[in-house]
Amino acid sequence: MNGWLGLGGAVVTVVGVIVTGWLTYRGGRAAASIQAEPNQRAADLAAFREIRDDMQKDIDDLKAEARSLRSLVRAFAVYVGELTSQMRGAGIEPPAPPERVDEYNRTGV
Repeated sequence: MNGWLGLGGAVVTVVGVIVTGWLTYRGGRAAASIQAEPNQRAADLAAFREIRDDMQKDIDDLKAEARSLRSLVRAFAVYVGELTSQMRGAGIEPPAPPERVDEYNRTGV
């Protein structure tokens, strides 16, 4: 009987050691992930800021390009208007503008 009790005690001890090791392993992983989370958040924030700054630069470049193109279209419209006036002054009827140009002249857009 003592043999069986000794064997049972040994099995319980081994199972206890395994469960304790498993719980220690899980606790260590949880603690590591909790400690790593602020570092990961800081890294994510730095990456997001870099992406935001790059995108803001692209947006600023596109806005500057749109302003430049708008200015070019207006200058060209004035130039074509002057040429049209000169043609009419010389008795030459200029061809009708394309529909899109006519729309721009009416709406400004």
